Amino acid sequence: MNCRDAAQALAQIAVLLELHDGDRDVVRGMQGAARTVAGHGERDVREVVAGMADEIVALNGEALDVLRDLAESNGSAMLERLQEETPEGLMEMLRVPGLGPARIRSIHEHLHVDTLLELELAARDGRLAALPKFGAKTADKVLKGIADLRATGAYVLWQHGRAEAERIAEAMRAHPDVLTLEIAGSIRRRAEIVRDVDLVAAVRGSPSVVAASLAQRGDVREVLGGGGRSLSLRLADGVRVDLACVRPEQLAMALWRATGSALHVQQVTMHAARLGFTMANDELRDASGTPIPIASEMALYEQLGLAWVPPEQREGHGEVEAAARGTLPVGVREEDLRGALHCHSQYSDGGATVEQMARAAMARGLRYLGVSDHSQSNTYAGGLSRDRIVEQHAEIDALNARFAEEGVDFRVLKGIEADILPCGRVDYDAAFLDRFDFVIGSVHTRYGMNAEQMTNRVLKALDDPHLTILGHPTGRLLLTREPYAIDLAAIIEKAGRVGVAIELNADPHRLDIDWKACRMAAENGTMVSIGPDAHSPQGFDNLALGTAIARKGWLEPRHVLNTRSAEEVLAFARARRVAAGSGV
Repeated sequence: MNCRDAAQALAQIAVLLELHDGDRDVVRGMQGAARTVAGHGERDVREVVAGMADEIVALNGEALDVLRDLAESNGSAMLERLQEETPEGLMEMLRVPGLGPARIRSIHEHLHVDTLLELELAARDGRLAALPKFGAKTADKVLKGIADLRATGAYVLWQHGRAEAERIAEAMRAHPDVLTLEIAGSIRRRAEIVRDVDLVAAVRGSPSVVAASLAQRGDVREVLGGGGRSLSLRLADGVRVDLACVRPEQLAMALWRATGSALHVQQVTMHAARLGFTMANDELRDASGTPIPIASEMALYEQLGLAWVPPEQREGHGEVEAAARGTLPVGVREEDLRGALHCHSQYSDGGATVEQMARAAMARGLRYLGVSDHSQSNTYAGGLSRDRIVEQHAEIDALNARFAEEGVDFRVLKGIEADILPCGRVDYDAAFLDRFDFVIGSVHTRYGMNAEQMTNRVLKALDDPHLTILGHPTGRLLLTREPYAIDLAAIIEKAGRVGVAIELNADPHRLDIDWKACRMAAENGTMVSIGPDAHSPQGFDNLALGTAIARKGWLEPRHVLNTRSAEEVLAFARARRVAAGSGV
């Protein structure tokens, strides 16, 4: 690691400490250390620390400890701990120009706001202005900061982009000449992060006239490009909208084209040309140039001899060829899931009791809940001591007994999200791990290992017969933390070989593994578990996006562990232990 990167780590620690209301002297020490270390530029941080230059010696103790940690391990335990302790949405909010950590902390503490979307709503409805030392001017500055962030073309999480698109679409549907308006583009394809809002409107009268009329709306700041029936608009809140207005009979073709991706559209167009069709101006024409009526996207694919390709699979990664052969898989859907296996309770860092989580899962039609609180080594997330595990298991036994007495077909499974330690060992000893119905193993520390070290660490963990699921395998946090270095192909191959499922963590901030790795898992025969990583009953909402990403990665129900019954999941977990003679 060079000194420039080390300085960035120190600066980020300072920001996160301030966000957590940390000691001001420590914050200032980290800030000063960042400036000092940055002055050494591209020099290896190990050389600087080893040389103990005067300015390094002068650093305060905490900063020097961090610097030594960076030099020795290429990472910082303090930074990793702070990142894990900080709600992902607050780290998103740090991207808003002019909104510093102290104000974000105040907003979170007083309004319990922890996403950009919630922040924007609070700024608009007066809650933000009502906070002490805020006021209307500050609320306006926050809205401007969010608009500026959007205006730079910055990406946002899919769920935030979708919410923006729904809001804009609802407003534009109120136009008297708009008959139908649909959301298209990367939002419709369930891209993990999105930048623009793509809309297609079927209109009454002239599409160009209606498009021009929509461009005159009060919330439109400027017209960025286009002309006629298709325009690119910048709204007052910074959102860029690509709008296409078409005649009603053109809607299906226009929606297909605007949904994309560009590569998928190109491949379908080439396929159509081989059959003698042309596709232009949102019309399909036969060899004689006669337009062919297309009532729906499904009808378009059928006309071209292709199986239906769901929007999330339209990425130009072999789906057109598969649709032509009739071999495109029928993807898993949320209703195929029979349980959720990555869920936290108040025993560690969750916000609800085990029973509340169970009844919330039950209300969604699930038949089992896998409680998987953090293990003992994860102290910053309330990791459970052995005594607390025994206490939780007794509560689960009592709850399952009560469900049986009530005639409720539901079961709570005893799981754990056990840290994969830097040495590759799974937290707790073998005898204690035997107490759990299933074990999720996750990396939560030492993200700075190089690819060989991290890969070997996880490969060793896969040898533990207690490991059932490998949790969020790359450790990424979308838009705020890059994946750690790891040979994911080697991990997926071994997991399939030894009988461990790979998690698709459905938290919108993670979506880890991504859809391309889902494809890799399916091709390798490795089981995938769609885990909501739910820390509250609302966390089960993550399953909808998780299954969409799974479909995007061509996963069928047979590829997904939690489409199986509770008894089948238990058998999957037990199989390795029995083979290793480590449990029944």
